[in-house]
Amino acid sequence: MAKIKLTDAAKHYKELPHQIAAWNALQGLLTPAQLSDFAELYRAALQPLPGPSNDWAGVVLAAKNAGAKYPELVAAQWALESGWGKAISGRHNYFGLKGQGTAAATKEFINGQWINITDSFINFPDLQTCVSYLVDRWYKDYRTFRGINNAPNLAAAAKMLVTEGYATDPMYSQKLLNVIARRGETTRNLVFTPAASFAVMVTPHISYGEFALQQEARRFKYQHQCDTAVVLAQFLEKVRTAFGNKPVVITSGYRPPEINRSVGGASNSEHLYSAKDTGAVDFNIIGTDVYDVQSYCDKNWPYSLGYGAPKGFVHLGMRSGKPRVRWDY
Repeated sequence: MAKIKLTDAAKHYKELPHQIAAWNALQGLLTPAQLSDFAELYRAALQPLPGPSNDWAGVVLAAKNAGAKYPELVAAQWALESGWGKAISGRHNYFGLKGQGTAAATKEFINGQWINITDSFINFPDLQTCVSYLVDRWYKDYRTFRGINNAPNLAAAAKMLVTEGYATDPMYSQKLLNVIARRGETTRNLVFTPAASFAVMVTPHISYGEFALQQEARRFKYQHQCDTAVVLAQFLEKVRTAFGNKPVVITSGYRPPEINRSVGGASNSEHLYSAKDTGAVDFNIIGTDVYDVQSYCDKNWPYSLGYGAPKGFVHLGMRSGKPRVRWDY
């Protein structure tokens, strides 16, 4: 008599007439109790495994599962958008994701002011599905959109959520970075010191990590370097305001001696932050003519300025004694 494993029979089932006849014959041999036991075991195996929990660690895990390059940023969005998972806009909708589903009141920043509107928000079966939806459409490349995963660092990724149209709140990126800075940090670490978190904000729109390009090797070593960075960041805020609050992108900040040598920097480069009141950043502003930015800085910055516009950046610097200096690259 031919032998067969029922698991193999199920695996190769194609709804062919002889297969259907075999399954029906087998069912006729089983008692109602045996069929009930089989159904209970079979359906129990179909129950989904518990998904990530509705808390910071769970959202970070869900974001990693979905392929987010910056899972902590997804968690910060969850915290900000849903009141740490307590105020959802649709069923299991923790990010205010709009679409057919549940109608709810919300606020939008339009034409320079907040207005109250009612909109429709997507319903999701669980947290992981919601996070995956967000990551697939905003963190990954989606249709013609270049996703947040393309950002070179966490601060730039937070800014992209605003510049690419995810959020209308102009302060959204700063709020996200503030959430991350406060997550598990001590009061001491929220102060801008060399040992602080890179997510700590030097000024409302410029983070510590931007001066270090989010690299531990570029972390400041002395408090006077942080103090110089504050002065530079304060002027960058003025430049940002002058150009319609478009995001500032720092392309070069602090360079420790070994990094400065490796990139071919001058031995006395201001990027070394080698003394009090000495430091520099190279930067541009998204969506703005770099020559216009350079012209504004030339008129309003009283210290060092390198005319780097032909190379796509403006060099904003200071050196001991704070002299007014200008040069071409």
